[in-house]
Amino acid sequence: MLIVCLLSVGIQLFYILAIFSRTAFRAVPPAVKPADNPDLPGVTIIVCAWNELDNLRALLPLLDQQIYPNFEVLVMDDRSSDGTKEFLERSAGAFRHVRFIRIDREHEHVTPKKYALTIGIRQATHDIVLLTDADCRPAGDSWLAGMAGRLANPRVQIVLGFGPYLRHPDNRWLNRLIRYETLYTAVQYFSLALAGIPYMGVGRNLLYRRQLFLNNKGFYTHIRVMGGDDDLFINEVATSRNTTVSLHPETFTWSSPKETFAAWRHQKRRHLSVGKHYRTRNKLWLGVLSVTHILSWMTGPVVVALTSARVLTEGFPALVTHPQGQLLLAVSGLFLFRLLAFWGVVGRISYRLGRTVHWAGIPVMDLVLSIYYAVMGFVTLRPRRNRHRMTWR
Repeated sequence: MLIVCLLSVGIQLFYILAIFSRTAFRAVPPAVKPADNPDLPGVTIIVCAWNELDNLRALLPLLDQQIYPNFEVLVMDDRSSDGTKEFLERSAGAFRHVRFIRIDREHEHVTPKKYALTIGIRQATHDIVLLTDADCRPAGDSWLAGMAGRLANPRVQIVLGFGPYLRHPDNRWLNRLIRYETLYTAVQYFSLALAGIPYMGVGRNLLYRRQLFLNNKGFYTHIRVMGGDDDLFINEVATSRNTTVSLHPETFTWSSPKETFAAWRHQKRRHLSVGKHYRTRNKLWLGVLSVTHILSWMTGPVVVALTSARVLTEGFPALVTHPQGQLLLAVSGLFLFRLLAFWGVVGRISYRLGRTVHWAGIPVMDLVLSIYYAVMGFVTLRPRRNRHRMTWR
């Protein structure tokens, strides 16, 4: 157990200090001001919507009011039956930048959202596409400029953004878990991208060049996989040279999380199920991180408890002079140092990313997440006899 704890905690410290610290201490460039950058490239914002009438009513004015010299908002109405079509026909003309395309039927060879996105990207007016969801809200009217401004380097083709969830007074513990899990996911994909190992992005806030999509034949390799229109595509095309991140708070998109555990679990099972399609090296990086996270919490508290018991029964001086006691003290200290390092680094990242979670709750949620990874890993890997089709939302 001591060896397992030592190895697990050591690997965790490598991730925290060598990988996660890149996001914690990354210099954030100032927000891009369109007035100072008249040559900013044209951008098409794409929103896929399936029965999202209320969300579109709130979102479209915010997108139409973005401060940017040349852009359009393209709404892909995927067979909505809640009045979305009539709303868009009635009000699209009232917006300066909004147009829409209606999809009337489902196609067997491709999942609905990937079909909608593919049509939207092919029909986009501009060569840069910025994706978000109908239930998201940009942090302000500089969101588009901030994301597009990260393309100043011509080699950059992908910008990974952040899509945090709002605090809700109801379902307090579930809300905290969702916000913390979202933060920790961002810690991983931002930090690994900054380390030259980009592996995913989130469709709530993701920008890339249209030609990259077309050259890669879009979603062809995973066209029948439900989900993955964001992370699987990025997993295939992202490299250390063509990918950057956007950490400025003005470039975030906020949305409301699921309100029941069952709804959130369904969403997470769909997200986690696409992970098996990642590149082997990405699965290795993430697998080692998750397994050592679980093992650290399975063994660390036990080692600390054993060390405390030995100190109480034998005394600290006697423990220090015994080789086994020295090992117990060293491993216990390493586990506690890992806890403090995680607290400090992830707490700083949370502060930088819109204070997503309160710093005081990070140690508790760290433990909760280790349990979550163990349970969801078992659920995801367990074969299911009655597989039902998942919706794209």
